[in-house]
Amino acid sequence: MVEVGQLGQECEDTEFYSGILCPGFTNAHNHVELSHLEGAFEQATGMSGFINQINALRNTVGKEGRIKALETQMDKMYREGVSAMADISNCSESFACKAKSPMYTRSFLELFGSEPKDAQEVLESGKSLAEVAGEYGIDAAITPHSCYTMSPQLLAMAAQEGLKSGFLSYHSQESQEEEDLIISGTGALAENYKGRGLSTPPVTGKPALVYFIDRLLSFSQSPVGGNILLVHNVAINQESIDYAKKHLANPYFAICPLSNIFIHRALPPLDLMRENGLKICLGTDSLSSNTILSIAREIVCIHDNFSHIPLEEILQWACLNGAQMLGKDDVYGSFEPGKRPGAVLIENIDWDNIKLTSESTTRRII
Repeated sequence: MVEVGQLGQECEDTEFYSGILCPGFTNAHNHVELSHLEGAFEQATGMSGFINQINALRNTVGKEGRIKALETQMDKMYREGVSAMADISNCSESFACKAKSPMYTRSFLELFGSEPKDAQEVLESGKSLAEVAGEYGIDAAITPHSCYTMSPQLLAMAAQEGLKSGFLSYHSQESQEEEDLIISGTGALAENYKGRGLSTPPVTGKPALVYFIDRLLSFSQSPVGGNILLVHNVAINQESIDYAKKHLANPYFAICPLSNIFIHRALPPLDLMRENGLKICLGTDSLSSNTILSIAREIVCIHDNFSHIPLEEILQWACLNGAQMLGKDDVYGSFEPGKRPGAVLIENIDWDNIKLTSESTTRRII
């Protein structure tokens, strides 16, 4: 981009569009490798039910079908305006597509492992996957998944390794089930793990985000450096926010509204998050927990449930904040000379209320 300003004089090459022109979106949380699961999952099962479904259905489609599905969704997201994406990878199936895509991606190589004895082996497998990603020339590093899928040892080890890259992504306070597990060792998630003979994290009496940050403080001084992306935040509260602001140097808070409704029939407390000045980003999550990977539909969901939040603010979450989280705001996120964010046209606007509707569409102009 060379210049931004007001058109002084029309010429025969001037193009006019009816809609809102905005920079390319940043999808702050996705699992594109799960795109083959579109339409396969039952809704409103809670996290325990969702875990059961992912374990049962993840590999019901062959590798060729899985790769075709993710390629289709990557292309669709780009055409609809996503210029950059923070994506979760548990395997290498998306790497070739990412390497050739015009969309910038950072892949967070997520680790799982509830048993302390397996921590080192799981970490080494993650390092091997990171080497494969490096061969494709894509940005990628290890990251921990969540408090309930990892032993305390593996959580700390994965976070320490991942922060060497300067970035972490972490599923945080996605449900009340997660909070109950950490605070009191009770609830559906706790029973799910115990029923499968798996270890559960220690009971702390504190919110799950406090537990995570304490694992970071086991190897790092406060405030912990790096861009740390906390994803979902459905059960975030003031105690958690205060602890994060005190001990994390640069936290970001991704929301995935349609996914939260799909699994939990719940949404993050956006007003509390806004009151505390948190850096909110917008993601779609995956087609295992959503019916569509569309930033526009996520915005409509926010309008429907938080009608007082201005579209201008939501677009900052969807564009600039995510680019800053990825450390790519020198290229993406806003219209400024020297940047190359792409340009997206949002059409079919409710102009009376300055909102998107179910009829709104987005398409890439540049």
